[in-house]
Amino acid sequence: MKLVVAAVGRAKERELRVLLDDYYGRIRRYAQWEEVELDDSPREDKLTESVQRVLSAQKGRGELVALEVTGRAFSSEQFAKKIGERMDAAAVPVFLLGGAEGIPEALSAKAAWKISLGPMTLPHRLARLILAEQVYRAFSILRGEPYAREG
Repeated sequence: MKLVVAAVGRAKERELRVLLDDYYGRIRRYAQWEEVELDDSPREDKLTESVQRVLSAQKGRGELVALEVTGRAFSSEQFAKKIGERMDAAAVPVFLLGGAEGIPEALSAKAAWKISLGPMTLPHRLARLILAEQVYRAFSILRGEPYAREG
């Protein structure tokens, strides 16, 4: 299985990068994991083009997953089940995290599914970290393995 996170903006802070890379390494024990950092352009068409390139690179298997406050809130177990279903379907979830203005409505409308990390608006850096942790947790649940808190 392959999963992609397409995030607007850069994870520049050293501490954040260390945490992300730790979770990314854990995820890679189970699946291919790719991170694509998108330019934070104020032009909606630029973001749409960038996302389309990421989806096209998945050779017809990519499906857009929008992270939005209005998306469906999953428990960790429900999220694991959804990841398992997508894995069985040979889909490549492309998780899109928007910038300060969120995800443009036209792009959001193209999402195969939308998820919420909770009712609060989170900074994209923190949302990226929470997503990585939950993907790792999902694989731990799917494999029936204990959740390892440290690498």
